[in-house]
Amino acid sequence: MTRLNEMLGIKYPFIQGGMANIATGEFAAAVSNAGGLGLIGAGGMDTETLRGHIRTCKGLTDKPFGVNLMLMNPEADKMAEMIVEEGVKIVTTGAGNPAKYMALWKEHNMTVIPVVASSILAKKMEQCKADAVIAEGTESGGHVGEMTTMTLVPQVSDAVSIPVIAAGGVADGRQLAAVFALGAIGVQLGTCLLVSKECPIHEAYKEAVLKAKDNATIVTGRIAGTPVRILKNQMAREYVKREKEGAELMELEKYTLGSLRRAVVDGDTKTGSLMAGQVAGQLHEIKSIAEIFAELYDGCADVIGKLSM
Repeated sequence: MTRLNEMLGIKYPFIQGGMANIATGEFAAAVSNAGGLGLIGAGGMDTETLRGHIRTCKGLTDKPFGVNLMLMNPEADKMAEMIVEEGVKIVTTGAGNPAKYMALWKEHNMTVIPVVASSILAKKMEQCKADAVIAEGTESGGHVGEMTTMTLVPQVSDAVSIPVIAAGGVADGRQLAAVFALGAIGVQLGTCLLVSKECPIHEAYKEAVLKAKDNATIVTGRIAGTPVRILKNQMAREYVKREKEGAELMELEKYTLGSLRRAVVDGDTKTGSLMAGQVAGQLHEIKSIAEIFAELYDGCADVIGKLSM
């Protein structure tokens, strides 16, 4: 099986998640320089802001990097064209179907890797000529589906002939070995990179992730149909309480409006949206991205070696 690092021309089989307000051009460059595939997250940006981050990234790395295009972004059409203009070669997509952009992207030899939460969507992406899919389980931070990584990855792997990348629930070598066993060629990482030295989130946000226990996350918006996994805090508890009481969407949006920015920029751990996956309970210290990658990769090799003894 060709691993993700061989497919993309990078050192490790790791993609950094396109986390809105976090995945900046500078952070993406740091990930790429450490041997993974850095992604600039278009969520929360307009077209020209995204262009600026792409140019920043180009100035900081000569390694491959990409853009995560959130298809619900009101400027998605403009962004889809702009990333071609800027010579971006790899794009991941979320929250929708990128079919209408595929002809343009393929004309410019771009690698397209949509995020999927079901095997049905994975099949549609294969029909659209996607190069691979990222099968993201509900363990992940941020917007989530219902299926776990453990159940989603093998079913997606069985459903499509294109490569599958796992996401959700990977923070050490044991979990990396597990997703390889499930049929993935690599992994997308998010939560474990929140506590990297290079991650641009507020120190209070990092501390909240480091203090998290195994049951520290909660999913808001399940009833409303917009599920998001975050760390439990005052905002999360109030949101879920009112949601269960039948509050209307407009009222619930008051809790979340600007909440991610409050967490990332201001370090507001009470009313901010501290997006994080269930692996937060495994993270206990701040390390460089290079250290995180090396420990993951070496730990995986260790596990596989012991299993084959």
